[in-house]
Amino acid sequence: MKKLILMAAAACAFALSAGAYAVDGQAVAAQAEVQQAQQPAYGRSTLGTSIEAAKAAYAEAVKPGATAAERAESFWHMISALLFGTGGVALGMTTLAVNKSRAFEVGNRNEFGVIDNDIIYEGAAVGVVDATGYAQPLASSANRFAGFAERQADNTITGHAAGFVNVTVVESGKVQLSVTGAVITDVGQPVYASDDDTFSFSPVGGIFIGYVHRFVSSGVVVVKFDAPALRDPWGHKTMRETLTGTKTFDAEDCGKLFVVTSGSDGLALTLPAIAAGLSGLTIMAGGAFGSTAVTVDPNASDMILGPDITGADNKDLICTKATQRRGDFVTLIAGDADGYMVTELRGTWAREA
Repeated sequence: MKKLILMAAAACAFALSAGAYAVDGQAVAAQAEVQQAQQPAYGRSTLGTSIEAAKAAYAEAVKPGATAAERAESFWHMISALLFGTGGVALGMTTLAVNKSRAFEVGNRNEFGVIDNDIIYEGAAVGVVDATGYAQPLASSANRFAGFAERQADNTITGHAAGFVNVTVVESGKVQLSVTGAVITDVGQPVYASDDDTFSFSPVGGIFIGYVHRFVSSGVVVVKFDAPALRDPWGHKTMRETLTGTKTFDAEDCGKLFVVTSGSDGLALTLPAIAAGLSGLTIMAGGAFGSTAVTVDPNASDMILGPDITGADNKDLICTKATQRRGDFVTLIAGDADGYMVTELRGTWAREA
């Protein structure tokens, strides 16, 4: 409807500029009166006011002596009145004339149907399978974290089928969890789950849960979670690998995220010659604060260029171990013939002396 009126508007504007505005303007007003007559009684007052405004604008448009610019402006006033009305209601729309009861929900609870023949236990991290929409204990096949189960949901009972039983989840809040390797410097770090009760800081093979809110004790933290709102900070990197030793990259590593653990502290990660076509590589320090020195080694004839990094052939790019924080990273792309370029980094990185 709107598209048709806008098309008519363009045609009428052309007609107005040519002096043939009367026929087209009268046709639009007449059509509006027909639509007014078809509206319910409670909607006619608004439409009637809109049509009167349109008629007044039309009268200005056809007034003797009006310039082309004045006629065009008056015409658009007419179209605006017909489209949106003087009361802000679009032509042809009806508003409520009586009270309408709606079902609202409050709080941070949600419900999902459970996959067939499975049990979700109280306190379990719950995942929703994208392909089916049903919930299950969080696992690698559950693509989306939905919250923590408020109580047990047993869908193995007689008559069980997918969705036969619902699980109630707490979808946002703060929860105390055992997280592998958690130390006092990990506040603010993203937390991942590899199943419904195993949590770590590794995005490799894990599903994002939330962020560390408070340190409690070694390996125990309070995690802030909000399943509908929070998103994995590494969600754009779907190909992820853990590095525990030396690595020579190749073109098949384009776009990947590599998480370097403290076990590969100081070991060289070697880039191929720039001509090999490697680009979009991200290398992240995955160890706790001050535990991992990440060393990126270019080909002998290549540089690594980046912010405040003086380019020189065959010089490593090093994440300073003394100030390294879990999650420090560098992203490299194929630059020109000189070598690789840094597009993003976090933490303290310096060129080999």
